[in-house]
Amino acid sequence: MARLSYPQAGEPRPEALPPAERTVGQLVAETIRLYGERFRAGLLLGLGPAALALLIAHVSRAEWLVLAPTVAGTVLSACYTGACVLALERRPPWRRLAVAWACGWLVLVPVPFLVLGFVLPALVWLAAVGLVVPVLVVEDTPPRAAFGRAWQLARAGYAHALGSLVTLGLLGILAQVVLVFLLRGVGGAAIEVAAVLANVVISPILFIGAALLYVDQAARAKG
Repeated sequence: MARLSYPQAGEPRPEALPPAERTVGQLVAETIRLYGERFRAGLLLGLGPAALALLIAHVSRAEWLVLAPTVAGTVLSACYTGACVLALERRPPWRRLAVAWACGWLVLVPVPFLVLGFVLPALVWLAAVGLVVPVLVVEDTPPRAAFGRAWQLARAGYAHALGSLVTLGLLGILAQVVLVFLLRGVGGAAIEVAAVLANVVISPILFIGAALLYVDQAARAKG
């Protein structure tokens, strides 16, 4: 039986596949690489989710379901729009960014309720229409047509889109859990403080990965 071989230390990293052929694992690796290169700017994307985590800890479930569509949708859509600007290196006019944020808010409104179905329904929904934000950041498309374009990109490789979001979500959850325990064990931070800090550091991976997914799906749609 052939033995597995691994790159030796100092060897160049294997060349990544083009976006149209990129695997879920390569998308995640590219997300982490980009986050590392733009860490300071990327870290700002984690402030919103951290504030939401702090809010969730101090309100009841019923109160959160009332606040989620407005507060969570507003904050998360702003973070996603910012991640698209950062990851895709586009600087559209502020009016265009406002439209992207508003459409992102519409997409994110049902997510807190879909999450109640063990998270997967929310990811299925986001994989189908969530690319509307990067579409509006990158392409000169009217808002209504942008939703159709997002669905077109999703259908170009829906398994890849959903698999990428599921993997990014699992990675984010596991990384936050590990970081919380490390902060409590080594730094002695309280559980609430540790959870907020972990959110700040880890959650940008989700937004940047979702933005880079647009590149993969756009390449697949062309093919």
